[in-house]
Amino acid sequence: MNIRSLTRGDGVVIGAAVLLFVASFLDIYSVDGAPDDTDFPNAWESGPVLLGVVLAGIIGAALVVVARGLPQAPKVAGLDLGPFGVAFTVFAAWSALGNLFDPAGGADNVNGNSSGPDAGMGLILAFVATLLLAAAAVATPLVPALQAGLVPAPKPPTPQPYGAQPPGGYGYPGAQQPQPGQPYGGQPQPGQPFGAQPQQPQQAQPQPQQAQAQPPAPEFSPFWFAVPVPRPLFAEDGSQAPIAELAPGTWYLAVEQRGGALVAQTQDGRRGVLQDTSGIQRG
Repeated sequence: MNIRSLTRGDGVVIGAAVLLFVASFLDIYSVDGAPDDTDFPNAWESGPVLLGVVLAGIIGAALVVVARGLPQAPKVAGLDLGPFGVAFTVFAAWSALGNLFDPAGGADNVNGNSSGPDAGMGLILAFVATLLLAAAAVATPLVPALQAGLVPAPKPPTPQPYGAQPPGGYGYPGAQQPQPGQPYGGQPQPGQPFGAQPQQPQQAQPQPQQAQAQPPAPEFSPFWFAVPVPRPLFAEDGSQAPIAELAPGTWYLAVEQRGGALVAQTQDGRRGVLQDTSGIQRG
């Protein structure tokens, strides 16, 4: 799971789920004039509140966060985890609203008696948490401010030109390399007197007709970049089946440009074509 792919909206979802978990331990009833030592039940002692509000909200938050953090989220009954989790959060907020209006669950209407306990701090805080949870889950794909990365991306390293060799060739930097036709270390060739200078290779004679020099193509310098929103990476053979998904908050290396598209390399070495390059952040 890639933590850097989580957004600010996912952070709000996680915070609301924690608040809902805390609210589940508070009293769900409140009665005027009751003694301070009265022991009222909490959400874990009420089946409708536990299943319809607490667990539904926490499960929905977990599905939303997992769907955002995985490169390719699994499906449940043919449905993506993300929309499935959003539906759970909306259902939890709806159930919390019903329990807030009628905490006694109809028991206060027996024999026409409408008196009953009021909503306690547990139900009130649970409704606030589920409402915030559902709002963040629904609004994250729609609000650009919530789509920013939750964890800031690290500064990318300075990229080396793609395929370039270190200066000085292989071996020690700056070491003098043997010239063509000269033995390594300046030793004389067989049959040559000791101390004689090695023969220099003859310069190639210019041809009478030289091909006209072509203007060099513009060079492409690889660079690091990050995407603002999750975007698919397609195969280089032109097929429309995505091979990976680029996540916000992660730096990727652009190694080639093909028109308006970029050939990008992921951290695990996979290469593909990023067709939508709008709004990318260069490192």
